[in-house]
Amino acid sequence: MEEALRIVRPEEAGARGFGKVFAFLREQLLNGTIRPGDRLIAERELAVQLGVSRPVLREALRALAMLGVVEIRQGMGTVVRRPDVSVLGEFFTFVLAQHSDITDDVMQARIAIECQAVRLACQRAQESDFNRLREALERIESTIDEPVAGGLADFAFHQLLVEAAHSATLRSVYSAISDLLTRSHIARREVVRVSPEMRAHLVEDHRRIFIALLSRDERQVDETLREHFAIGHEFRLRNAMEAARRPVAPQENTP
Repeated sequence: MEEALRIVRPEEAGARGFGKVFAFLREQLLNGTIRPGDRLIAERELAVQLGVSRPVLREALRALAMLGVVEIRQGMGTVVRRPDVSVLGEFFTFVLAQHSDITDDVMQARIAIECQAVRLACQRAQESDFNRLREALERIESTIDEPVAGGLADFAFHQLLVEAAHSATLRSVYSAISDLLTRSHIARREVVRVSPEMRAHLVEDHRRIFIALLSRDERQVDETLREHFAIGHEFRLRNAMEAARRPVAPQENTP
């Protein structure tokens, strides 16, 4: 009896309403009933069909519009869109930003994506992919002493590795964490400026990855890429330990 008489809060009803609308669109898209570019049925009819109020339906559609799933057009109704993966990337960045010490976890995801991507690239990479990678390699060498430009060149090379796999799924997932990866590349390049050894490692290691991919040997390119990540991790740990051992300069007393 107590459960039957429980008051349903508006936000709870809204959450369930959103779930119904989202599930409806998901199923309709998966089974091919509706496709990007199709217009949904009228709000009144859709609300009745889903068993939600029209205000709840509108809120759900507005939320889906912000995610890029639908577009609400004045005088035309709601049109299904092909979602822009950049929206997912921005959302993903905000989510991860709420977690501390997320860098290592993102790095592990990056390794998994890139290692699978280079294996696929051995089978699928085209001449245009190799040309873009060669140009990216040249940019890495020419910007080796520039933290921002060098970090962007480094990221571009690895992004091109993923694109050479010609896998829409891998490309989309990688794009979702691209902002975090770009920041990470630039931050690491701040360290490169004080480490000549790491400068040489960056240029030569990327060249080794490129040559391994040219051979189209899946095992070789996978091992070369993993070695690249391992050596980079070692350099970062060494730098962190050296920074921790440096004496802290005494602060001057100011009048």
